[in-house]
Amino acid sequence: MARKPAATKSDTSQSSSRTSSGSRTAAKRAAPNVSKDELLQYYRDMLLIRRFEEKAGQLYGMGLIGGFCHLYIGQEAVVVGLEAAAEEGDKRITSYRDHGHMLACGMDPNGVMAELTGREGGYSKGKGGSMHMFSKEKHFYGGHGIVAAQVPLGAGLAFADKYLDNKRVTFTYFGDGAANQGQVYETYNMAELWDLPVVFVIENNQYAMGTSVKRSTKSTTLFGRGEAFGIPGEQVDGMDVLAVKEAGEKAVAHCRAGKGPYILEIMTYRYRGHSMSDPAKYRTREEVQKMREERDPIEGIRAMLLQGKHASEEDLKAIDKEIKDVVNKSAEFAKESPEPAHEELWTDIYADVAPQEEA
Repeated sequence: MARKPAATKSDTSQSSSRTSSGSRTAAKRAAPNVSKDELLQYYRDMLLIRRFEEKAGQLYGMGLIGGFCHLYIGQEAVVVGLEAAAEEGDKRITSYRDHGHMLACGMDPNGVMAELTGREGGYSKGKGGSMHMFSKEKHFYGGHGIVAAQVPLGAGLAFADKYLDNKRVTFTYFGDGAANQGQVYETYNMAELWDLPVVFVIENNQYAMGTSVKRSTKSTTLFGRGEAFGIPGEQVDGMDVLAVKEAGEKAVAHCRAGKGPYILEIMTYRYRGHSMSDPAKYRTREEVQKMREERDPIEGIRAMLLQGKHASEEDLKAIDKEIKDVVNKSAEFAKESPEPAHEELWTDIYADVAPQEEA
């Protein structure tokens, strides 16, 4: 979904002081020349994810979404920033907190919402739900419910690209909780041995399912664990979409140059519980509110647009209304889409392979 419009001298945003502490932090990290079109696109993309997830939460509460549902609210800058660094043909694979990744890579909100509600119009025909939808067209390979299972699969996608020598890169997302799984380090070893073009993205929202990273690991950083395998990396401010984009471009350039994998530990924060059934009592309301008020990624870009006079309050209200209309239409599409026919239980289980002729 994220695009990379060219900057022009007439519409560049100059960093300046902001009215809120969150906006001040974003301003300090902002590149001196960021185009109006870029800022507006990041604002739209992050706002779409935020409003979509809020609607998904409402539908879950109404009983229209079954099973598990993990919302991405608060983490929007991570995937929007990295998609801004991606090129056509690059791949992405992630865990079960995946709706934001789908929307950011351009998947249709109608199809995503229909899949969440288990309807025929969904990306997996209503059979995958929140954690298991794919889009070959958008090079989105899931959505995986088993913690860290997607990490070796992401390396496999990158292996295919290296074999084909097509200069494509795979973004393999996982969380701070998954970073303690053994298969992650087996994958690191193979990825470095074979110089695979994979960016390992650790979305460190600091709490895994509900245990603070401070209690679950003695490592001062998670990206630093790659040093044992010779994999470079860095820690990034995940509440600043511009910082994420800058780091993403560096990581992608490293991979496309044939130098092997790169690790980005992106420090972010989820506002909601781990899943819809999580009351999140392991942290205080004050902590969450402080993050919302001081570090919100959408508010940071909003402040840049207003302070740089690239958009008025009315302009931004119009964008919000437009996004809400898109999200409301996706919910209506999902409600109106029929449930899968019983016969769908037996489809997409085996692949049809033409028999080989005997020599």
